[in-house]
Amino acid sequence: MKLATFDHHGGEHAGLVEGDAVRPLPAGIDALTFLRADPARRASLVDEVGQPVPLADVRLRPPLRPPTVRDFVGFEQHIEAMLRANGERAGVPEAWYEAPGFYFSNPNAIFATGDDIEIPPGAQRLDFELEVAAVIGSAARDLTLASARRHIAGYTVLNDWSARDLLDTDRRLGMGWAKGKDFATTLGPWLVTADELEAHRTGDGRLDLTMSVWLNGDVVGSDSLANLGWSFEQMLVYASRGAWLVPGDVIGSGTCGAGCLKELWGLRGALDPPPLQPGDEVTMTVDGIGTITNRVVAGTMPAALGRARRRP
Repeated sequence: MKLATFDHHGGEHAGLVEGDAVRPLPAGIDALTFLRADPARRASLVDEVGQPVPLADVRLRPPLRPPTVRDFVGFEQHIEAMLRANGERAGVPEAWYEAPGFYFSNPNAIFATGDDIEIPPGAQRLDFELEVAAVIGSAARDLTLASARRHIAGYTVLNDWSARDLLDTDRRLGMGWAKGKDFATTLGPWLVTADELEAHRTGDGRLDLTMSVWLNGDVVGSDSLANLGWSFEQMLVYASRGAWLVPGDVIGSGTCGAGCLKELWGLRGALDPPPLQPGDEVTMTVDGIGTITNRVVAGTMPAALGRARRRP
């Protein structure tokens, strides 16, 4: 099934997408409530859906409001390309092969397909990043490779918007990603439950789903989710070591190969295509899941900050 959240007649609802329509779940049931319900309760809620509403008559919202967002870096090609773009040619660090690194993103900056994305204050080099996210369906801690998959409720498309110049500041401060990332993440268009994608599994268990991104109608890059160096199951094992994963938590795959502008900048040795500007439209599609589109708009100017006081 496809679980969506949408606005209709002035209210926000959760529902199940069927073709070109969505059927509302009972009043008071949002996406997280549905995910937290036991199988019997979920089945009864499915039986109680309302009459179909055309998707053309609703505004899609993020499929859910995640408690946390962990964004991994699972594609080796992306690591190689980003090192090249940063002028580093020593190869992928051995540490990447030993543990699937991630950072925590901002769960209060989640956007839907169709939303405008403001350029963050002070940013001059805005970029997109094409990813797939797994969504946790049941609480777990200290998972194993054998148990991890059954805790994934489903998958959605993720755009990890990135302000490349602000990331340079984050890097110099040495505390991990901060202002270069915390302004916007797009999730959507809905959550596709894991069972719908089982037919796309490869021999090693990865999902072979084509991922593509367009800028203003021109294709920029394409890859397959099957090219993940770290599988989602491995990411869940690592994320759950000594820590609880709870329903609705988002686990990002990391950017696929050719899934962002900076990879092209490194390859071409120039800002070509240029960083995103107001009016640019970014569209991402993942086979079996769906399509998200956002338009970039001007943001606000950064408020004056001054400098830290030096210790006397």
